[in-house]
Amino acid sequence: MPWTSTSVNEQRIKFVIRASQDSVNMSALCHEFNISRPTGYLWLNRYRESDSLSGVFERSRRPHHSPNRTQQPHEERIVALRKEFGWGAKKIRVLLLRERVDLKVATINRILKRKDLIHQKDSHRPAVKRFEREHPNQLWQMDFKGDYPSGNGRCYPLSVLDDHSRYAIGLFALSGQDTKTVRDCLVKAFETCGVPDAMLMDHGIPWWSTSNNNGLTRFSVSLIDQGIKLYYSGIRHPQTQGKVERFHRTLSDSIRHKGRPNTLSDWDQTLNDFLYEYNHVRPHEALQMATPSEYYQPSQKAYNPTPKRWEYPNGSVVETLNTRGWIGKSRIRYFVSEALAEKEVRIERIENKLIVSYRHMYIREIETETGRTKSLITPVYVN
Repeated sequence: MPWTSTSVNEQRIKFVIRASQDSVNMSALCHEFNISRPTGYLWLNRYRESDSLSGVFERSRRPHHSPNRTQQPHEERIVALRKEFGWGAKKIRVLLLRERVDLKVATINRILKRKDLIHQKDSHRPAVKRFEREHPNQLWQMDFKGDYPSGNGRCYPLSVLDDHSRYAIGLFALSGQDTKTVRDCLVKAFETCGVPDAMLMDHGIPWWSTSNNNGLTRFSVSLIDQGIKLYYSGIRHPQTQGKVERFHRTLSDSIRHKGRPNTLSDWDQTLNDFLYEYNHVRPHEALQMATPSEYYQPSQKAYNPTPKRWEYPNGSVVETLNTRGWIGKSRIRYFVSEALAEKEVRIERIENKLIVSYRHMYIREIETETGRTKSLITPVYVN
């Protein structure tokens, strides 16, 4: 989640930190960052105007005025038709064509959205593009398949799927969604198939936190420590994880055909049988009727239960967060992130601010005079 390689925002933060140092050579610095001097001064001025590094983040390119915006009478007619029939953009377009008004479906959708006439239950936008990694283990998708009755409790099937080959890395029958259980399952997958380059997940537990403004959890940090890049599906956009969603439909079809298990041990056997059948027996149309096992091979990156210490640049000020994710001693302490408790972070100073980074990621901006903090990381969404 910029939990990936250096992002545009991270580059801008690095530039401003360097540009704020005494006796800096702006020409040389701009050349190093491959930007023009006007751009460099623009970023620096944005920081100074906002008094926060978040002021240099990329801004929307949407114009303040749209000369080609749909004429007002047409907008009013679209709103009226929506309120009268409750239909979507495709049907409204047909009615407008009868009135000799030709507007694109996308245009009508934008108007309905701007008028707040698209509700959550109506919003099922298609995936912007289909993506598929070129090689195995470039991306794994992970998700829970809802939950099913299981004896006196529930069964939560956890799926891990390779994006390129559709190979099911793992399918686990779990009695809950707690962090330790999920982590143990994923470690088994890593030990069997190696470590992927990246993983794609939704906004569910335990890999996403709703209690902070950046989503970091100890589980997601443990994946980052393995060198895994993290991606997240768009909110209310399950099409992003299309392959694992399709895998779950196939699983549901199999369960309906063969009968639903009763106990958790029965579920475990059923899922193991399905896993073998799906990977080694069932032909897959997207693979030219081959099986996923014919396209998959384990990753060459081995799982490391004790990742080596991250090497920050020479001369860095490095501190270890306490058990609650704070830095500082005595009475002066600043909160960074509970998910990074007892982790080593790098501290950089710019004017009256401390900039905290973990590994390659900028984490938090802290105003030393007021104690106010601001997150500097943003989840990377795949739409």
